[in-house]
Amino acid sequence: MSSKVNVEEIFGQNVFTIAKMRERLPKNVYNEVVNVIEHGGTLSKESADVVANAMKNWAVENGATHFTHWFQPLTGITAEKHDSFVTNAESDGHMITSFSGKELIKGEPDASSFPSGGLRATFEARGYTTWDITSPAFLKESGAGVTLCIPTAFCSYTGEALDKKTPLLRSMEAVNKQALRIIRLFGNDRSTKVNVSVGPEQEYFLVDWDKSMKREDLIFTGRTLFGAMPPKGQEMEDHYFGVIRERVGEFMKDLNTELWKLGVPDKTQHNEVAPGQHELAPIYETANIAVDHNQIIMETMKRVAEHHHMRCLLHEKPFAGVNGSGKHDNWSLCTDDGINLLDPGDTPNKNIQFLFILSCILKAVDTHADLLRQSAADVGNDHRLGANEAPPAIISVFLGEQLEDVVRQLIETGEAKRSKRGGKLRTGVSTLPQFEKDATDRNRTSPFAFTGNKFEFRMVGSSDSMASSNTTLNTIVAEAFCEAADVLENAEDFDIAVHDLMKEYLTKHQRIIFNGDGYSDEWVEEAARRGLPNIKSTIEAADTLTTDKAVELFETFGVYNKTELESRKEIIFENYAKTINIEALTMIDMASKQIIPAVMKYAGKLASYVNEIKAAGADEAALLSELKEITTELSDMKNALDELKEVEQRARKIKDERELAYFYKDSVRPVMDALRAPADRLEMLVDKNDWPFPTYADLLFEG
Repeated sequence: MSSKVNVEEIFGQNVFTIAKMRERLPKNVYNEVVNVIEHGGTLSKESADVVANAMKNWAVENGATHFTHWFQPLTGITAEKHDSFVTNAESDGHMITSFSGKELIKGEPDASSFPSGGLRATFEARGYTTWDITSPAFLKESGAGVTLCIPTAFCSYTGEALDKKTPLLRSMEAVNKQALRIIRLFGNDRSTKVNVSVGPEQEYFLVDWDKSMKREDLIFTGRTLFGAMPPKGQEMEDHYFGVIRERVGEFMKDLNTELWKLGVPDKTQHNEVAPGQHELAPIYETANIAVDHNQIIMETMKRVAEHHHMRCLLHEKPFAGVNGSGKHDNWSLCTDDGINLLDPGDTPNKNIQFLFILSCILKAVDTHADLLRQSAADVGNDHRLGANEAPPAIISVFLGEQLEDVVRQLIETGEAKRSKRGGKLRTGVSTLPQFEKDATDRNRTSPFAFTGNKFEFRMVGSSDSMASSNTTLNTIVAEAFCEAADVLENAEDFDIAVHDLMKEYLTKHQRIIFNGDGYSDEWVEEAARRGLPNIKSTIEAADTLTTDKAVELFETFGVYNKTELESRKEIIFENYAKTINIEALTMIDMASKQIIPAVMKYAGKLASYVNEIKAAGADEAALLSELKEITTELSDMKNALDELKEVEQRARKIKDERELAYFYKDSVRPVMDALRAPADRLEMLVDKNDWPFPTYADLLFEG
């Protein structure tokens, strides 16, 4: 058994926290840093030098030899270039180390080598990383040693955002500014800031390292492109919240330790629905830090899993036939003095500020349902959205019985006189305590569900960055707040104006509210009748970024300009085509070099057995029937393989990124499915010892 861990002692030990700054910085410099964090602005050059030197000394004391500007390019993962603290050597051979304020604040990676959607050409390489003072620096311990990681934004020489962080920070400022207008109108003159609070849940799979490395599809694409379901999957529902296996538990313990050292407040861990699937959930943090921490979580999961000779799979659908993985984005708005603006209180029907904010959010989600859908779109998530474990591709809002009843009253009569209560939970067992239950149930089929004092956006994919969904959500809510504040600030009678505007918003946008089964065919029909968009794929969602409505929204609040939106759309098309291309080529390789040769070898064995049995005068009909079934499936597989090779050749002639993406969606992916089907059937017919790579049973149940 592994050693004990004292969470209070290790938490944040590898983070240059505010507390460490207070200890190591002169009081005037510390106060300047805190003021910039809380109110914005720029550190003086002198203070930046002091902070950099203190940060370097702390890092070196803890074994660091290098520093890096840690940033989040449009790849969706993080990037880093390591520089040592070494400056030069003195004449006596003594090495000098230093770290200046300039090095802390500014870096210069090659911007043309990251996805830019045309913002940077190959010959236009300059880009800048710049220190995000609101997210603390941290030490990463890895095979490269100890590295000081400085969270930074990344932009082009011409000023456009080339990363996920910059638009997120812009959106946080936008929603803060507009939310303050709203709460000021309701009489709150104490709070000075409204923060976006986020708690992202993270689902993932663990498989044995050796077995995963025997499958080209897991190596190259992160998901299985072939694979028949084993006799048992998740239908017994015995994995969810089940006893954690020793090997997985050891991984989770080490993962927790590493994350706590990095200041990540991970709290919950458990088995998820599918065999081999698990979940980690942290405590809520300010959106920017929560997004940074989620990237740290994903990186650390992969690294720690490797130490345990396992592989962490973050793909949204690594295995067909069982649940895929998502990342639920729990989102709320909280003031700097601790007021949750989404807390309805004990009597939500009387909480006018909450109801008004709720009506604005409903308006925002209904008005920009297409953009919210797009914010959770990626290639892997196309396999998941709409399946039994994930919300459908149709955006709707679940409010629950209590709030839906309050909204109905407001729409019908203009006032809400009552709120439904949860009542006592009675089990019928005298020794079990009775307690007040919630006033409403939960709905796991809803993409955007109100859950007590927050909204849970359930569509985000497990491998995706949290930044895009929160950037969009913040911006659309900022717009709704802005439009509402414009009306209320000019109203002659505030109370009447609030009443009228709230009723107007709820009446006009009630179509977005749905408390039923989001998986049902009836809901798809009902959503169409209501006029709600049903955007089924990533590349269809991409077009929502550059509509006149979207451009006006993002430019008005300074989150994206039109050029940045166009570049992101271009990147989506490019990434989609590249991803499917890699998957198709991997399937061709596995089918040509592994599956078909293995099946032919096995069929040859069967043919020999047929001849031997026939020569012995026995009945060879059973073997002959099996051989015929195998050769029929093999013929179907070979035909599909030839067709996939042919459509891949056609794809290479298409130069337009949008046209190419749609070709991969409409022409290549169906052939990939056609190739997989007979291969999976053959897996059920061929002797296990002759199958060329580990099966689902090997990966999910023997890992």
